[in-house]
Amino acid sequence: MKSMSFIASFLLVSASHLAMADISTERQTELMYLLKQDCGSCHGMTLKGGLGPSLLPESLNGKPKELLVTTILEGRTGTAMPPWKAMLTQDEAEWITVQLLQGVK
Repeated sequence: MKSMSFIASFLLVSASHLAMADISTERQTELMYLLKQDCGSCHGMTLKGGLGPSLLPESLNGKPKELLVTTILEGRTGTAMPPWKAMLTQDEAEWITVQLLQGVK
């Protein structure tokens, strides 16, 4: 069972690296700005929470990556969380999710 978990983790990390490889350094800088400024305007400038919940790794721990990506792209009905799919690709939403899970610097 541990080997299956290891394999799943390896595949997730590998897929994340592939998605990041497709995003230019310039676009990564733009996405980091969006994350810190636009997301920060609701989730707090340090992402510790505000109008929206905390986006720190310890707060996101245990949440499926796919759920986080979908939330970024589709928003959350009945909340202030807007959909970002008009501005972000799937790969970009995955990149942002990886940054959040690793802890934004």
